[in-house]
Amino acid sequence: MPSSPAVPSRPNALPPTRKRQWGAEKRTTPLPIVHPRPSDRRIALARMAIVATVAFWAVYVVYTVIAEFLNNGTQSFAFTTQAISYVVVVTFLTFSALMYLIARHGALQRFRAHVRTPRAELDRHFADRSTAMTVLVPSYAEEPDVVATTLWSAALQEYPNLRVVLLVDDPPHPTEPLVAARLEATRALSTTITEALALPGGRFRDALLQREVAGTDDLDDAEVAEVIGHFRWAVRWIDQRIAEHTVSDHVDVFFVEQVLGGLRHELELTGDALENARLEGFALTAAHAVHLMRRLAWTFSAEVDVFERKRFAGLSHEANKAMNLNAYIGLMGGSYAYEETPDGTVLRPVSFGQPADLVIPDSDYLLTLDADSMLLRDYCLRLVHSMEQPENARVAVTQTPYSSYRGASTRIERLAAATTDIQHILHQGFSYHNATFWVGANAVIRKRALDDIVQIETSGGFTIKRYVQDRTVIEDTESSIDLGTHGWTLVNYPERLSYSATPPDFGSLVIQRRRWANGGLLILPKYFRQIRERRARGERVTKTEILLRMNYMSSIAWASFGLVFLLAYPYDSRLLSPMVLLAALPYFIAMASDLRYAGYKASDVFRIYGFNLILLPVNLAGVIKSIEQAITSKKIPFARTPKVRNRTTTPLLYVLAPYLIIAFSVFTLWRDVQAENWGNAAFAGFNAILALAAVIAYIGIGSSLVDIFYGLTNWLYAKPKNRTGASAAPAAEAAADWRTVLYHGAIHDHAADSPAPVLAGSTERKAS
Repeated sequence: MPSSPAVPSRPNALPPTRKRQWGAEKRTTPLPIVHPRPSDRRIALARMAIVATVAFWAVYVVYTVIAEFLNNGTQSFAFTTQAISYVVVVTFLTFSALMYLIARHGALQRFRAHVRTPRAELDRHFADRSTAMTVLVPSYAEEPDVVATTLWSAALQEYPNLRVVLLVDDPPHPTEPLVAARLEATRALSTTITEALALPGGRFRDALLQREVAGTDDLDDAEVAEVIGHFRWAVRWIDQRIAEHTVSDHVDVFFVEQVLGGLRHELELTGDALENARLEGFALTAAHAVHLMRRLAWTFSAEVDVFERKRFAGLSHEANKAMNLNAYIGLMGGSYAYEETPDGTVLRPVSFGQPADLVIPDSDYLLTLDADSMLLRDYCLRLVHSMEQPENARVAVTQTPYSSYRGASTRIERLAAATTDIQHILHQGFSYHNATFWVGANAVIRKRALDDIVQIETSGGFTIKRYVQDRTVIEDTESSIDLGTHGWTLVNYPERLSYSATPPDFGSLVIQRRRWANGGLLILPKYFRQIRERRARGERVTKTEILLRMNYMSSIAWASFGLVFLLAYPYDSRLLSPMVLLAALPYFIAMASDLRYAGYKASDVFRIYGFNLILLPVNLAGVIKSIEQAITSKKIPFARTPKVRNRTTTPLLYVLAPYLIIAFSVFTLWRDVQAENWGNAAFAGFNAILALAAVIAYIGIGSSLVDIFYGLTNWLYAKPKNRTGASAAPAAEAAADWRTVLYHGAIHDHAADSPAPVLAGSTERKAS
């Protein structure tokens, strides 16, 4: 299957808005959709790596640590303490490496067993089905052109009954002109796409209806030519879309070549195949013709809409993606009338047959899609087909863990993309061991499963429904545990059908990775409860699944603290052994092999190590925030990853910390050389070199200086605070009008007790 079909020339291509760095990626062609079938040798080596890791760790513990105690008799308390802590750190780090190798081996097994469903079988499966799907695209302060490509990739999915809803979460009444203009452009996207789809959608729906009522006889030559003409017309329509799209970066290249170009290539190939069949005298059956016309009608008939929860009082306005999704999902299947109140417009449910201002259809499936992600052409068909197989009746979530866009213009985006593509492989291995986690960038969700896990509460007289938990900022991970507790499973589809952006600079990467590091420890107790409930139902829970899930949720914590110990503490040289290096070697060799498999360089394994060194303070901050939340029970604010084309400023702490790591590593190197502790000296020197290379390549000396200056002087521009910590505000509030009195009651009751302004979004209105 071609991964880069030919597309027409793009006369309106623009130069990239971000300057391309030396060492960035030139390749824009993504990897094949279907993973190559791994050889027996590759799978055998994967097994050997697992065995070698365990064996070398055991040899180290037995012959280095235990032998040291037996040969030298009673050791000092200091040495005993060092030995215990060193073994604990090495064991945890080796355990994480072992989980990587086990997941990787599982992924190879899945790639070998996967057989792609033929196109004709998909046609037969959906011939007598008309399940509805709603694509939900949560968006906050996104660039309209970024959102547009996401919406188009969803709207051009081939599916019998498809709605695409953009969930805009920006404050609805901005006063800043640029922000207001961006919001209006984002709101207009649904209308623009709907109008663009009107012509092809109407044409192909009419043609499908004609074919369905035409009878069951085989098509004659003229009728076959008519079907071919429809496919040719669709190709020309896509050519026009390609010509009109402005290409400014590698993400636009992907959209043109893989989303639009991929659909164009498939339609053109189908038209050519029909033409060749006609020339050879092949009789096209009426049933087959109906299947072909359904492809066109379903591809161009999506309904596109926009919804803003912050326009309505009574809906939760909590600043996170989970509640943005929950607000809309909770309204699905209902009809509502607008009712004006002093706090804003309230949605009142109305009975069937009564006049309604807003009708939100229910759906069999939901597809959650981040606003910087894209889907390839048959994502929906293939994933729903998989979910509707008998053995998958209890599958709640199916997804293709997203891959990265190729052709990144910055070195850090390229390396972040490499780690993303490695994670794609590991998540496929999780499914092999029934340890799948929902990865929120894209997923097809069975609506009935969400109804099983919904939590309902009343706040200020309004009903708030939580399908996706927002207790932590990794809401998809916690929802995975909730679904498992209720007897549902999750599966990764073993193909590359979805793509998502990776942060293009260090500042945006810090925000993303700090969020990823937060929450795993809080979810772990809930997972232990899930294990107990599943076993009580008689389900089999394997040790491998438990270990993989524990590592996924907790490894950032122990890996971060373990690396701090190794960097900071001068361990006794007697504890060092080549066996420690040999135990880690299979992990690094396997990762280098996976990087080559994903189209990167084997030497990138060293760049990833240095990359993780400079991210160590970020990961520690996320872990500490989790511990803080566990103690205080206070939610951590959701920090969205910026998706803008200019550089994001890095907070002062995280731009200084990498330099401190380098300085301390150099100091440790000097100290260990003086003490002739050569093992620790080599480790410190290795860390100093790779961390320095990472700072130069991925942060940049000039950018660091700018961010440090900004961090040191930013306090000069902070808004003044009053004694309560709030921004300065008028001393007296205006007296409430009669509408407020009638709605809320006595003023002092409203001011003291009513939570309605919070639900109504009064904070956003005051800020604007």
